Amino acid sequence: MNDQPEIEPLRQIIPTELAGRRLDQALAVLFPDYSRSKIKSWILKGCVTLDDAILRPRDPVHAGATVVLRPQAEIAVLSEPEPIALEIAHEDDDMLVIVKPAGLVVHPGAGNHRGTLMNGLLYHAPSLANLPRAGIVHRLDKDTSGLLLVSKTLAAHTALVRQMAERQISREYLAVCVGALTGGGTIREPIGRHPVDRLRMHVVAGGKDAITHYRIEQRFAAHTLARVKLETGRTHQIRVHFAHRRHPLVGDQTYGGRLALPAGATPGLQQILRRFRRQALHATRLSFTHPVSQTTLELVAEPPSDFKELVSALSGQPV
Repeated sequence: MNDQPEIEPLRQIIPTELAGRRLDQALAVLFPDYSRSKIKSWILKGCVTLDDAILRPRDPVHAGATVVLRPQAEIAVLSEPEPIALEIAHEDDDMLVIVKPAGLVVHPGAGNHRGTLMNGLLYHAPSLANLPRAGIVHRLDKDTSGLLLVSKTLAAHTALVRQMAERQISREYLAVCVGALTGGGTIREPIGRHPVDRLRMHVVAGGKDAITHYRIEQRFAAHTLARVKLETGRTHQIRVHFAHRRHPLVGDQTYGGRLALPAGATPGLQQILRRFRRQALHATRLSFTHPVSQTTLELVAEPPSDFKELVSALSGQPV
């Protein structure tokens, strides 16, 4: 695909406080832009020397030694670039934030080799082919709209993935759920694969820790508009948690069950509910620390027209 770009070797002197530490541990401190697993892989490939000698990850280092790290730009993506229109909320030399429309698949997969967000990103910035998942830091379901974070360099990718793992990136969603929520709260239920349907997620004992915070934005006659904040980022987390509480998201074809029209719904509302065939979920706010400038970025994206139309129709029903 693309030729691998040349990256300048990085040099550091082992300080006294790191003397005796494992080579991979010391380098993780000296080169914090890269993960320890990535550094270890480079050591094993001979991309690291200590006083011109190639060592093993577990070998100890001594103060005053010169370490040279040659970062490798690895071809990590095999997808083809495609001229797909992207709505960009923010872009600089290190990262960009996309406003993903509903219906756009993020990563290529079975049956979706072309026409994905990744294909569009590779056309927009070909150098993303050298990054894991074309720099995409997190994901949104196909039918979820909203803000999605993408790194443009390996250093930025490492920093942003670390922020995500340490729960330092704030993600807020707007969701319309079935039923009247009585108040805000927190859902703490572990999520794993459904014991029978392996394509679905489910609240299961022994699943991964999952925490969802929510508060009420607007009450309707038989629905609720909620603002949701993720503390963890499990697959389908918001959809699974709300369905578990018997308040599935409007339009959710996987976790929502059969459509139930509320009593007294106007013909217009009935029509809108029938044709809303995706989960009513929008990633509306993203707040994080810029991986290079260390400034705080906060981005907001308005919901798309179908989401606004749904909320407007529900607002016209007496509570």
